[in-house]
Amino acid sequence: MIFSEFYSAYYHAVTKILTKALESPMTESEMQALVLEYAFSESVLTIPPALKSGQWQLMHPDLTPILHHSPTRPLTLLEQRWLCAIQRDPRIALFDVSFPALSDAEPLFTPADYKIYDQYLDGDPFTDPTYIEHFRFILSAIREKRPVQLTMHNRHGKEIGVRCYPKGFEYSLKDDKIRIVADGCKFEHFNLGRVLTCTDYTGNGPWRQRPKPRRKKELLISITDERNALERVMLHFAHFEKQAERIDDTHYRLRLFYLQNDETELVIRILSFGPYIEVIAPQSFRKLIQNRLRAQKRCELP
Repeated sequence: MIFSEFYSAYYHAVTKILTKALESPMTESEMQALVLEYAFSESVLTIPPALKSGQWQLMHPDLTPILHHSPTRPLTLLEQRWLCAIQRDPRIALFDVSFPALSDAEPLFTPADYKIYDQYLDGDPFTDPTYIEHFRFILSAIREKRPVQLTMHNRHGKEIGVRCYPKGFEYSLKDDKIRIVADGCKFEHFNLGRVLTCTDYTGNGPWRQRPKPRRKKELLISITDERNALERVMLHFAHFEKQAERIDDTHYRLRLFYLQNDETELVIRILSFGPYIEVIAPQSFRKLIQNRLRAQKRCELP
């Protein structure tokens, strides 16, 4: 997977480990600390064993590096061609980035090489100057944690005013639209394409105090690693905050944190893994699973 924000972390973590090992003797606890700092909590199940066992032929069993120099990773031709293709995506204009050094590279693919099915045709106007201006303004507010005031059309076409703390974006491939994720207003999500104007909120009063983060709920599940279940679970729940623990060669325990409005979707996803996942706690979530299964049985669903 090229330039994956998740899997690229593996390269950064391993680079840090090898660089540190070249400077001074490496211990297993130091290796795990670097993995936790530069990758993910569940990465301690993958990176240290792969390095110690020689599966990744970069270190000896005593944790001394095979390399003689600190690793570097210049762009491969495949990555250059991929970037050249990505810069032709109309959504790239939202971020005001360019890749002048790739002018001679042949794109890995073009829009003519693929067709997206089951997608609505009224997607957002990603190349519209006003849309781009709104996106960049909201992005700066997210980074600087500023409150904003918006005017927008609601779903009935009526113009309304909204003040909020934007905290992120979501992109829907099916709708081909970008949604703003916000705190401090009754709308948790709303379409960026409906925004008419956006400015910094300059009012005073209690509302200027940033809303407290919504409390996350905790889910504890047991995974039986058959039919590659562990890897599939990690990929399926990659965007959730989580902690993984190895019990034995085939069993793992995963602690997953989620928001209340994700609960129904989470129930459906967990059921899709069949007998390879068991919900341990909380009991309330186990009851949701049981109720869903009973409902399916009543409807004679598989």
